[in-house]
Amino acid sequence: MHILLTRPLEDCHEMILKFQSLGHEVSHLPLISIESLNYESLNYSNFKGVVFTSSNAIKFLDYKNIDKKISCFCVGNATEKKARNVGFQNVFSADGNVDNLKELILRNFNCSDGQLLYVSGEIIFSDLDKQLVAEGYSVKRIINYRANSIEKYDENFLEKLKMKMPEITYIYSQNSAINFLKLIKKYQLESLWMNTNLMCISEKISSVLNEIKWKKIFLFNPGEEEFLLYKI
Repeated sequence: MHILLTRPLEDCHEMILKFQSLGHEVSHLPLISIESLNYESLNYSNFKGVVFTSSNAIKFLDYKNIDKKISCFCVGNATEKKARNVGFQNVFSADGNVDNLKELILRNFNCSDGQLLYVSGEIIFSDLDKQLVAEGYSVKRIINYRANSIEKYDENFLEKLKMKMPEITYIYSQNSAINFLKLIKKYQLESLWMNTNLMCISEKISSVLNEIKWKKIFLFNPGEEEFLLYKI
């Protein structure tokens, strides 16, 4: 099976190797690049919980002085795995959905428990911090990375892709979906995806690409990529 992965290489290198070991052909077309941003110095002892809406938020956070026993709320499995890998012990995962993440926090962290630290990228598609404040929580948001659009692509790669279109394409963010649609239109690839299954981590992401005709669209949680191969 021919699989197209679209995350930055460091985020999907293991998956590329895994799929190749299973005998699949893997193409890699990153749609965004991630840039770290400076943020204000913090006294982490002021926080009793931390919220991450992506693994990049953890990657670019100076977390060594954070108490790893505080409540740690993660948007999905990949973020949960990253949090546990850097030492957080009391981790809750919402399986890739920000609305579910909010409900998870409401169920497992009381307003009276203390202040929450919310770490995110520059662009968010749900004002989680404002929603929590409206529920009576004290939330400090810091922005520690930016997702940049990739503007130039290897046209030789795209020509090879046209000759053998993927059976599966994975899209992980709304930014990636927007950039993918731009790429498809720029290089006039609109009519080539009818035999490709589109895999997105939310309906909001897949809706960006609804104007393209796909074989089928699947929603999935990060960590389920290999399992999805057996549903095709």
